[in-house]
Amino acid sequence: MYLGIDLGTSEVKVLLLADDGHAVGHARAPLTVSRPAPRWAEQDPQDWWRGTLEALAALREAYPAEYRAVRAIGLSGQMHGPVLLGRDNRVLRPAVLWNDMRSAAQCEQLARMAAVAEIAGSEPMPGFSAPIVMWVAEYEPEVFGQLDCVLLPKDYLRLRLTGERATDPSDAAGTLWLDVERRSWSETLLEAGGISRAQVPPILDGGAPAGYLLPAIADELGLTPGIVVATGGGDNAASAAGIGATQRGDAFLSLGTSGVLSVIDDRSGPSPVTATHAFCHAIPARWLKVSVVLSAASCLRWVCKLTSTTEATLLQEVAALDSGALTSAPVFLPYLSGERTPHNDAFAQGVFFGLSHLTDRARLAYAVLEGVAFGAADGLLALRGSGIEPPASLSLIGGGARSGFWAQLVTDVLRLPVRAHLGGEAAAALGAARLGWLATGASPASVLVKPRELAAYQPDAARFALLDERLQRYRDLYRHVRPLFAADRERLV
Repeated sequence: MYLGIDLGTSEVKVLLLADDGHAVGHARAPLTVSRPAPRWAEQDPQDWWRGTLEALAALREAYPAEYRAVRAIGLSGQMHGPVLLGRDNRVLRPAVLWNDMRSAAQCEQLARMAAVAEIAGSEPMPGFSAPIVMWVAEYEPEVFGQLDCVLLPKDYLRLRLTGERATDPSDAAGTLWLDVERRSWSETLLEAGGISRAQVPPILDGGAPAGYLLPAIADELGLTPGIVVATGGGDNAASAAGIGATQRGDAFLSLGTSGVLSVIDDRSGPSPVTATHAFCHAIPARWLKVSVVLSAASCLRWVCKLTSTTEATLLQEVAALDSGALTSAPVFLPYLSGERTPHNDAFAQGVFFGLSHLTDRARLAYAVLEGVAFGAADGLLALRGSGIEPPASLSLIGGGARSGFWAQLVTDVLRLPVRAHLGGEAAAALGAARLGWLATGASPASVLVKPRELAAYQPDAARFALLDERLQRYRDLYRHVRPLFAADRERLV
């Protein structure tokens, strides 16, 4: 058995993978995001550890024999959010997350100081590790003065499991300190960000051994002491491992807290002018070309909270809407946490346009699902503009993959066949387990295979005209309200 641990933003997922390649079972524990100021987002790393213990306890109870047979652990996690450690491995402050917008000024400063985009594969954007740490240095100098090491979220879990500090190229690519082509720390970028090589961990391949389970932790978890813990990967790279996306042209859309469209490439080739990212894959000699909608399934959860209902109920109501109701639905800009691709606009805000007496919660929910799909369409256009060949099809993963209605909507908006795979809703945890499996010496060709297809969606030409019209309104709306976002900047800073 192989254990995958995926540290997300809204929950920790854990998964047991058998050596015949099928997932035996999984468990999860919820997490919450602290928002101490507008546009801020933080989590306490200790809560990540508590959530991991809770999820593993549930997995152990449900599958006791299989759990005891675990022989390797792999890790996946939300990217960017730096865990600041002192010399004694003590966490110095809560981790500032990937969807936190406070460091916009530091991004502007960083962009003037070094050729960041050409080396790091991404424009400086709030939520990346480097500008966050620069913000801490400016506004919390007493914390920055104690900084001994910066770890990424999943790497903090490994520290707790093994006592070792390490990271992998895919997660390191989200810091703006990595040379993504060479897959190593860049002295130029580290200096620009005000830290040293001694304050970042060693980089190992995602499927490499990065430590061994400490005896005391093994006893607490009910696992075998000394089992190998793989380096693992950032959530998107781990998801790629989970669905067998390893070859150039493989593509997938993750509908989780954020919406991430990734296409695999065999060269780094960054094109940051399009507000896309070139991230390293968790496996050698592969990269992910990525567009990001910062708020995706989190928008649906937000509407559920506003309307006091569940996602399942709301999705049922949306699916029951006729074409006339869809025509009368408002248009939604899903910029609840600012936006990356294609706008790189930290001050963008969510907008409903076209509300009327006809607007009910089902129409609101449809507008949200559609707005996220439109964001993915903008991302696909940006990837094409960066030189990426359009993929032949997409795999759909993340929590949004559970909705057939949303999957068909994405298919029709992108005009690409979309496939859902077994385990796709937990692809990052599955990929983490697979990376753990590789750390035992297993062959990538036998481990990183594509899971069984569960459903396939084909574009419906009858819907193109309506969606094209609404997509144009969506794009026009952003152009018209962007000056208002800019004018509101002083209030939001």
